[in-house]
Amino acid sequence: MQNSFPIGKTLILAGILLVLGGMFVLYGKYIPWINKLGKLPGDIQIQKEGFSFYFPLTTCILISAAMTLLSLMIRWLSK
Repeated sequence: MQNSFPIGKTLILAGILLVLGGMFVLYGKYIPWINKLGKLPGDIQIQKEGFSFYFPLTTCILISAAMTLLSLMIRWLSK
């Protein structure tokens, strides 16, 4: 039973992340700075007749940097 501990810990962490993600989806519209994501300067938006293209470049870079910092902090704290 010694080997089942990492699996249990992983499942608990995944459950917590799912709950937090669900709360973010439900209540994210009430947080003012969340509404600005996807509408930042640098996000590419092209609209023509019968054609629309949108790529949130700046938002992707910002989220990537935040996720990288979060993963580095988690790795640093787990040492």
